[in-house]
This record gives sequence, structure tokens and C-alpha cells, in this order.
Amino acid sequence: MWVGVLLAFGTQTAVAADDLWAENNAGDRGIDLNARFTINPETGQLTSTLQTGNEAASATEDPNQYMADTHCRADGPDTVDPGCLALTCPPNGMSGQDGTPVIRKEAPKAITNPGWTDWTPVSGPTCLYGPEPQDVLANIAARILTDFRQLPINPGTLQAQPFPNTLTGGPTNFYTTTTEQPFDLTILGQHIHLAATPTTHTYTYGDGQTLEPTPAPGYTLPDTAWLTQDTRTSHTYTTTGNYPITATTTFTGTYTVNNGPPLPINGTLNLTTPPKTIRVWKTETALVADTCEQNPKSWGCPGADR
Repeated sequence: MWVGVLLAFGTQTAVAADDLWAENNAGDRGIDLNARFTINPETGQLTSTLQTGNEAASATEDPNQYMADTHCRADGPDTVDPGCLALTCPPNGMSGQDGTPVIRKEAPKAITNPGWTDWTPVSGPTCLYGPEPQDVLANIAARILTDFRQLPINPGTLQAQPFPNTLTGGPTNFYTTTTEQPFDLTILGQHIHLAATPTTHTYTYGDGQTLEPTPAPGYTLPDTAWLTQDTRTSHTYTTTGNYPITATTTFTGTYTVNNGPPLPINGTLNLTTPPKTIRVWKTETALVADTCEQNPKSWGCPGADR
């Protein structure tokens, strides 16, 4: 029993507690630590399912597994990282609770009974807040998508070349301006660093045509190429009119808990730019005898009859 819990979270249970658990749970092949852990009868490994309402949150595709080792060991069960003795975790401002010194560790998921190694982006012990670290991490995972979708993420702006007027029969270039956006939050008393990354863009040109999701945000063109050069995100209008144009960007996210390993957010966020109106014109040519200065009523002059 002690080894199974160590694989999931690195917590230690006294021998007496093990005996009591065995007496009360004889024959049960599952463990409940706010998440449900089941022992695989073939491999002897623990597998977990985090419950969100009546649905199970999908497992991460990360090839590694992680734990916050509350033993704060250095190299073996009988040695302690010297940093643990010096590290104090004062009460957190949000929860008012003392933190727990932990060492972040990782191991490949594919290896049976792996040897845990320190997670290299963070060296030495760090603080984890909450009476039960495993409960805090599971609860954060259960709500992170909701918090992600409530962030003030900037959808960027939609640009067109030329704008606000363009012509039929030639390409009009469209592009968006949005970048990865970082956020620092406090969730359940823990420090969360979250990154929102734009991944795909959908362009709605207003004339019934749409460019389906593409990873291309588009790019600017020199003035001389506006109506002659096609781009991956450009569009050619065939009829005149005033058209509302928008761009919808799909964001994905990752988050870390107290400088731990980056974890994916299982869900996306779609944000649409405010609509703009582009005016589409057509050109006509004719031979004229006079300039507009010579004859203000000449064909094509402002206010003149055609």
C-alpha cells in the first residue's frame, strides 16, 4: 500500500495505518484520494480517473508522470535534501495555511516501477500549499478549464489590405494580430502560471465565404502588392457591397502549479474579433476628352453624371 501511494504522490503512511486500511478494505483493488486509483492486476501499477461532475477528465498525453514528493528526500529513503531543513513555507495569503516542502519528481509512464528523478526545470525543494497536496492538485485540474475560459484573453485585431475600401476581382489580404498571453493566478491557495496560445484562425469575409480554421494568422503585404498577390488568408470579392468581416481565434492553454511541470488544459477557447465593415467597389474605364479641372461634368468626375 505504501509503495502504491508513493507512485502517485510520494506521501508516506505509517505501518499502523496500513494495517488498519488492509483490515477495512480487504479485497478492494481501488484507492480513493479525491481521485480514484485502481490497481492493474497484470502490471501492479496504479491508474487514476479524476472526476468532474459525472464525467471523467481525460488523461494527459504527456509521456511522463509527476509527483510532489512530500518526503523531500535527496537520493534515498533515509536521506533528506539539506534544503528541506532550511526551507520554511509560511502561511499562504489566500488560505492562511502553512505550506509543505516538496521535491518535484518525474518518471516515464511506460516504465513499470520507475525510478523517480528530480524534475529538472526546478532544482531543490519548493512549497506546496494545502493540507493534502494530492487533493489540491486534483481539484485544480477539475476546474482549470473554467478558469481558463474566464480570463481576459485578447482576441487580437483583424486587419485588411486595402481597407476600408477594396475592389472586386482582386485579392484582399487579411491577417490577425494576436500572440501567446501569460497569466498568473491564485487557485485554491496555489500559484498558477497559465499560458494561452493562439493555434488556429477562422476568417469570415461577410459575403457568405469563410476560410476554415488554419494555423496561419496571415501577414502584411507591401502597398504595391495589395490587389495582385494572393496569400493563404486573402479573399477575392466578386460583387460590390458592404460586408462585415471577423476573425475567430482558437486558444489552447497550459498551466503550472507552484512552478511545477507544465500541464495541458483539456479544452479550448474561441474568441472572435469585433466585426469591421469593408466596402467593395468595382472599377470602370472610359476615354474622356477633358480633365475634371477642364470640365467638372466630365465622365468620372465627382458629382458628374455618367
